[in-house]
Amino acid sequence: MSELYCFEPQPRVSVPIIGSDQRFPVHRIFCVGRNYHAHAAEMGVTVDKSTAQPFYFNKHPSAIVETGSTLAYPPETANYHYEMELVVALGSGGFRLGAEQADELMLGYAAGLDMTRRDLQQRAKDSAHPWDLGKDFEQAAVIGPIRRKAETGLIQTGTISLSVNGDVRQQSSLDLMIWTVAELIADLSRYYVLMPGDLIYTGTPEGVGPVTLGDQLSGSIEGVGEISCTIGDARVSAHKERP
Repeated sequence: MSELYCFEPQPRVSVPIIGSDQRFPVHRIFCVGRNYHAHAAEMGVTVDKSTAQPFYFNKHPSAIVETGSTLAYPPETANYHYEMELVVALGSGGFRLGAEQADELMLGYAAGLDMTRRDLQQRAKDSAHPWDLGKDFEQAAVIGPIRRKAETGLIQTGTISLSVNGDVRQQSSLDLMIWTVAELIADLSRYYVLMPGDLIYTGTPEGVGPVTLGDQLSGSIEGVGEISCTIGDARVSAHKERP
């Protein structure tokens, strides 16, 4: 017997896989904060790996938008930022894993953009509040198609870059991540039972900054793929005022 709902549920969020008719169904989105020393420094923070631990925030799967999209400038912000990131897609799950087991979970990789309402994030930081308003909103998780690990092998190095209107704003190397992909997967598995369909946005290098209406963003990760989007007008409410 099929289930009955009081209204039509939202469709499942999924991401295309390069060279396949299958799509990757998104379960959860984990994002890593301050995973490059130079980016941490531009945010006014020093990270000592010998004493610090990775930290995370989440985005709802409904925040996913595919590369090539036009992003509506989000509400209640005047400081809308890009953050170019390597995304890891898990094809199997696990709990309390060692770093040496991490590669067994990975289905593949994608290029991603962690879009951020920086002023709302800073306000949350100043008040010691969660970052949700600054990080988790509509179209806040841009992603390119997933390239299978079977095709790429383990990605541990390579250039990551982002341009805005043709000007390079971010350019770094994946081997400058403070915590490696394997270390992140192992650490996350201490706190969560990781599942197929989980995505991990692994952090951004230095050079983050604001975008405005009409800006065109174009990024790439060596051996993984490319990503692009355009900043559009602010979203207009679909609800009409009552007469």
